[in-house]
Amino acid sequence: MSNSDDESLRPATKLVQGGRRPEWTGDPRLGGGVVNPPVWRASTILYDNIADLKTRGHATHDKLYYGRRGTPTVWALADALTMMEPGSEGTLLYPSGVAAISAGLLALLSPGDHLLMVDSAYEPTRSFCNGMLARLGVETSYYDPCVGAAIADLIRPETKLIFLESPGSLTFEVQDIPAIVAAARGRGVTTMLDNTWATPLLFPAFRHGVDVAVMSLTKYVGGHSDAMMGSLTASKALWPRLRQATYQLGLSVSPDDCALMLRGLRTLDVRMQRHGENGLAVARWLAAREEVARVLHPALPGDPGHGIWSRDFAGTSGLFGFTLKGGDEAARTRFIDSLSLFGIGFSWGGYESLIVPSNPADIRTATTWSDPDPLIRLSIGLEDPADLIADLEQGFAAI
Repeated sequence: MSNSDDESLRPATKLVQGGRRPEWTGDPRLGGGVVNPPVWRASTILYDNIADLKTRGHATHDKLYYGRRGTPTVWALADALTMMEPGSEGTLLYPSGVAAISAGLLALLSPGDHLLMVDSAYEPTRSFCNGMLARLGVETSYYDPCVGAAIADLIRPETKLIFLESPGSLTFEVQDIPAIVAAARGRGVTTMLDNTWATPLLFPAFRHGVDVAVMSLTKYVGGHSDAMMGSLTASKALWPRLRQATYQLGLSVSPDDCALMLRGLRTLDVRMQRHGENGLAVARWLAAREEVARVLHPALPGDPGHGIWSRDFAGTSGLFGFTLKGGDEAARTRFIDSLSLFGIGFSWGGYESLIVPSNPADIRTATTWSDPDPLIRLSIGLEDPADLIADLEQGFAAI
């Protein structure tokens, strides 16, 4: 083990040290080591002899067995992500964030089980629940993201999992995760959190009692809009079950993409600070505009989730939304189409700023989105916020 396993290290140091074990970065035959774990590309693994085959053939993790189960490049990324969640047992990697969510739900739910899914969840998560899980006989009930401890009233004898996402996709409600976790543990129910918005830097999920933390590494961890990947970080009790399901589903990731993710991870701390600062600067400017009805950003004092965010989060990322006062679809379209520094694209968390129209009313079932003003989602990148504000200002002029 490297000194990255020292729990006394602070998060920014862990980001630099994580996954850099000497056995992955050095070769005693060459008399030294390298800074970054090399990219190990492999499908077939060769064994010294039959005895070696029999010994390593039973390996389950962190041992060269077959390329699908990983190489040191893959393990280095998983090791670094596990280190960022003190109290977790291990991390599994997937081709995308959606694949991570789907694999986790498949691993932990069986026919006849009941799932409580937050109503503000990422739309592909809802699609998987309403599609494949339903066909497999798993019932999903959607719940108000602001339910808090009252979620205990929704837990049935057959409820096996509560899925959280905080802040929520599109509308950014902040969930009272400690209260929900306490209610779940009192009834023996597992909790799974999509922690992509905050990452462990801003919200260490396991310190708040969560059993499984999910991230779309495509977003802030990758940070450069050029690779896709997802992760599941699990408790000791659930780790073997998730690992077995992942192996059975044949899910694996490219070592080249893992190298890109490791590169992004090293600068995550400084990038998240800049994303947060830029995002707040733009959000505060928007909140003062007469064309804006409201800004959906939990770090703003007037936001409904600000109290919980202040209590539980160490900072903010750059993703939030706002509504156009008295606007319509045509006004929103003119506004977005007139911008030059904001790309129109799905995803977020890269170095560049993005913008998309949002329509949460179309997918809500447990709660109602009745705001008549059109909603816009912004992902604030690493540009100078003064330039972004100038671009938005001319967007308002266009409507």
